[in-house]
Amino acid sequence: MEHALSPAALSELRHPRPYPAVSVLTPTHRREPDNAQDPVRLRNVVAEAKRRLEADPAVTRERRQDVVRHLDRALAEVDLTRSEDGLVIFAAPGEHQVWSLARSVPERVVLSDTFLTRNLVSARAAAQPFWVLSVSAHLVTLWSGGQGRVTEATGATFPLIRSAENFDAERQQRIGDVPSTYRDEDTRHFLREADTAMSALLRRHPRPLFVTGEPAALAALDDFGGAAKGAVQVPHGGLAHGTPDAVWRTVRPEVEAQAERGAEEAVRELESARGHKAYAAGVDELWRSAREGRVRLLVVEENFRVTVRDDAGDHLVPADGGDLDAREDIVDEIVEQCLETGARVRFVPDGTLADAAGIAGVLRY
Repeated sequence: MEHALSPAALSELRHPRPYPAVSVLTPTHRREPDNAQDPVRLRNVVAEAKRRLEADPAVTRERRQDVVRHLDRALAEVDLTRSEDGLVIFAAPGEHQVWSLARSVPERVVLSDTFLTRNLVSARAAAQPFWVLSVSAHLVTLWSGGQGRVTEATGATFPLIRSAENFDAERQQRIGDVPSTYRDEDTRHFLREADTAMSALLRRHPRPLFVTGEPAALAALDDFGGAAKGAVQVPHGGLAHGTPDAVWRTVRPEVEAQAERGAEEAVRELESARGHKAYAAGVDELWRSAREGRVRLLVVEENFRVTVRDDAGDHLVPADGGDLDAREDIVDEIVEQCLETGARVRFVPDGTLADAAGIAGVLRY
């Protein structure tokens, strides 16, 4: 399965395909007992895609057989023992891809001339990479986070291990005083070294930073005014020796809180744009603005979608999902167009944009 949701990969997926480009989405589950339903749901949704192909008069027999063959190959590649929260299968003439997402998706089948990428965009937006620095008096470990997990990041600098001659474990046990340990000059020198190394890494690879450790360790890092000064501090010791799962469980509430703050900030930007007459709302207005390259920030509710036709002049009109000439998810097209013109895209919880009919934007002009 694919995992690297890079901008280049998303850009390639947005390119038009020969009809039909089939997108198959289904939620999956990481643990028992919920994951017991996943194989059946997956088979059923792929069967629905094949049924839709069979019923579509615009699909020739040869092309249908080609796409069905790629659907079967994609299905064979799925490893549900490594499921995350959502699964996306793309199949088109001559190709197929499988994407596992650390974010739930609705169960859907879409036939179009492009793949349905909005859920991948949403997953990437919600899983922006971050660093976690776990500190102790004798070991500093770096973790790379994103897509619902963390993995240890090892290299020339990290993990940073304090040399034996500068660390007396027996003395620390005798004193039994964590705050005084972090006031020790050798310990502070060790932590300053870690802070300097982290600052250098952030200059090369900027990401949000979370720092875990005993409160006294976090206070010592604060004194240096370096990388840790602007980080989100998570008072929790023992994670320098921790497992990836333990680190993720500890920082996950803070990561999710930061994502919520990002959504709130996007909504504030929309409100500010209203006052400066740089605001647009609704699929009709956003569709036109996106095609003109005018959107600077697009904000969309997670599960908002609408089927339309655009054969009535400059305006979109609602359409039935069974209409073969309908554009089944105009929202996905708007998202794609905005990304192509360099706009930021932010997904927010359903109901956030009730007064904007599910989609709104800040315009460049």
